[in-house]
Amino acid sequence: MRIVHVTPHLPPDQAANAILPAQAGAWSRASGHDVRYIAHPPAQGGSATAPDSGPVDWVPRRNSGASLTRLLRVDAWLRLRSISALLDRVAPQADLLHLHSNGLLVEAAAAWAVRRHVPYVLTLYGTEIWHYRRRFAFDLFTRAYQRAAAVTFYSRRLMDRAVALDLGRPDLSAVYPAVPLTFQEQDDATRQAWREALGIREPRLIVNVKRLHELAGQTFLLDAFAHVRRVRQDVRLVICGTGALRADLEAQAASLGIADAVTFAGLVANEEVARYSGSADVFALPSLLEALPTVAVEALASGTPVVSADHPGGLELQEIFGDDVTVVPRRDAATLSRALLERLEATRRTRPATKTALTRLFRPEAIAAQYENIYARATGQTAGGPRSR
Repeated sequence: MRIVHVTPHLPPDQAANAILPAQAGAWSRASGHDVRYIAHPPAQGGSATAPDSGPVDWVPRRNSGASLTRLLRVDAWLRLRSISALLDRVAPQADLLHLHSNGLLVEAAAAWAVRRHVPYVLTLYGTEIWHYRRRFAFDLFTRAYQRAAAVTFYSRRLMDRAVALDLGRPDLSAVYPAVPLTFQEQDDATRQAWREALGIREPRLIVNVKRLHELAGQTFLLDAFAHVRRVRQDVRLVICGTGALRADLEAQAASLGIADAVTFAGLVANEEVARYSGSADVFALPSLLEALPTVAVEALASGTPVVSADHPGGLELQEIFGDDVTVVPRRDAATLSRALLERLEATRRTRPATKTALTRLFRPEAIAAQYENIYARATGQTAGGPRSR
């Protein structure tokens, strides 16, 4: 099968809609399919590098600013034509498109696929549905959604939200993010060696991995950590991620008197994220909105309990993993600090039931099989069978 992934992001961007396209391409390549990508260059820094699974045609991101052509929507029309022409060149024999998230790149690809009678799968990650509003009769996103051969969601609650918004349709499914075996529980000696290599000298460690953005809730985490440090001095907070709020967060840590106990690690590779997650005693996720926080599942896979805000993703994780996920109210630094202290005092790792749930719902082999079946249904094949086109 010839599969083209169309996505706004690829690694080194660390968003879910960057990681899954790269993973899905690798799974398909391993199953004998031909894979290629159409994507925007990295938005979070780093060089534009093609995944091992296939080549990438890079589409420049739209320039910010209110130019005349953009105000008149001429810019959108020109970009639609350009993306369509690119697909004519690189995907004339495609058996399937896998479209990720939303935006003009994805919506143009959906329109092209309909004209060319190429089936496509649409995967949605969160903001497309949490902030969904049909603005006018001809809505490119709604049109792409309705015409997809199948739509997959990053979580069950996200799918339920789509149905509640009158976006119910056949072939909807929730497929959780795949957590690679890089993230798995380590023995105490390995965890200690990782901490030393990462420069962590304190006996106790709280980790947060998220883009530095208002929705990530790190301002509340810093407030909570300031209280934690008043209670005990043996703990460090590490925040992995980059974003526009870094200077503000650093200033906040300084004003709270905790700058010497907070590490802003910046954008780090997934292998290093695995070391931070595995070294941590508790993973903190104070986000204001999440569909299904992959970083929290990665922490759980590393044996680290999670304290999460009560966004839909946190509530769903608690339903799946039970006592290994503590849920606290959003924007409530006082309750967050108490939950963090309780986890630090408990000193326990995750339960065996969490490992079982991870294997069944989140490990790559299980997720790859789900997508292979979805691709087969979308193209009218049986999984692993011959191409019908």
